[in-house]
Amino acid sequence: MKRSKEAGTPGDVPAQEDAADAPRRTLGVKRQGDAPAVEGPRRAGVRARFQPGYAKTVAATRAPAGEGQGKARGGKAGRPPEAERAEGAGRGRKPERPKAAGVTDIERRPRRDGDQPRTPAADERKTRKPVAPTDRAPVGRREERPAAARPAVRAEAPATAAAEGVRLSKVMAERGLCSRREADEFIERGWVLVDGLCVSELGTRIDPNAEITLASQASRRQSQRVTILLHKPVGYVSGQPEPGYEPAVSLIGAANQFDRDTAQPFDFAHLKGLAPAGRLDIDSTGLLVLTQDGRIARQLIGDDSEVDKEYLVRVEGELDDRGLALLNHGLELDGRKLRRAKVEWINEDQLRFVLREGRKRQIRRMCELVGLKVVGLKRIRIGRVRLGDLPLGQWRFLHEDERF
Repeated sequence: MKRSKEAGTPGDVPAQEDAADAPRRTLGVKRQGDAPAVEGPRRAGVRARFQPGYAKTVAATRAPAGEGQGKARGGKAGRPPEAERAEGAGRGRKPERPKAAGVTDIERRPRRDGDQPRTPAADERKTRKPVAPTDRAPVGRREERPAAARPAVRAEAPATAAAEGVRLSKVMAERGLCSRREADEFIERGWVLVDGLCVSELGTRIDPNAEITLASQASRRQSQRVTILLHKPVGYVSGQPEPGYEPAVSLIGAANQFDRDTAQPFDFAHLKGLAPAGRLDIDSTGLLVLTQDGRIARQLIGDDSEVDKEYLVRVEGELDDRGLALLNHGLELDGRKLRRAKVEWINEDQLRFVLREGRKRQIRRMCELVGLKVVGLKRIRIGRVRLGDLPLGQWRFLHEDERF
């Protein structure tokens, strides 16, 4: 594209003439020796409009003329300020905030040094707008509420619940149908019938004399649970394992099964939920019962258990007739009296104990109270089930015709 040599603009566009006849100024690099550029006269009013107070002067000059012509700076003559604010908001200008009630239009000026803060007059102070009354009643504090509005049902709940009956799971455990844990499981599955009606809600209370029957599924589940008789050696703990010692349940396996030729074979499912029913301390040997059946566990170790256990105890020391009488009845452990026992001599260094409770290390502590030291302890019977010829370290299933 050709450029004009005269104006420096494209050749097709004519050079624009300056509005004033002032000499044209061009920008360039000032070189040494060049004469200073001469500035031409500026248009009138260019610098004056940036002087302080120029806007007020122009407004004061145009005000009389604007009233007659219908125009004024910032709005139209004869229109209220509310209309001008609305029109300005429609054009994109920020509308002026309306003044609060009670505030007069007082001219503000900047505060100078030495001026005292102005205190508005009583009629100029802001007055709080009264709140309109509502139909809603005021909310009082919790302690100020009337006693009739408070719920009083919780206080009567225990007495009402006690009058309704006894928990179903407790009645089932007391009758020997199952343990409390098994009862809750059977109730959840809907396998319990009370007076012919199915009960499937935990915590249900019934009449203690109601008829309770188990569904066939529950009876089948109980028949699949096993009870194992173990001849525990010394050095094995009956319950929770201790550091350096193994639990007695670790001896339950196919290799140690005594009746594998006549009873069902061992399965790893027999170890699920298998727990000892009664303790036999680490220094003792003899019959230990491990079961999956909660009925048998409650029968053997319940607080109201009447199943007796027989022990053979080898002792050292001297025992007179008074000490033997104390072993039968009259001793206490941990501040609680022991139940009546049956203790008698078998030979000169061996005693036979028959107990109906199983306190921790009970026989050893009883002998210490009368001056004896236990050097050997073996349990040979629990209820009507005897250890018999079961070898040391081996186990067998409880037979169907055996009862404790």
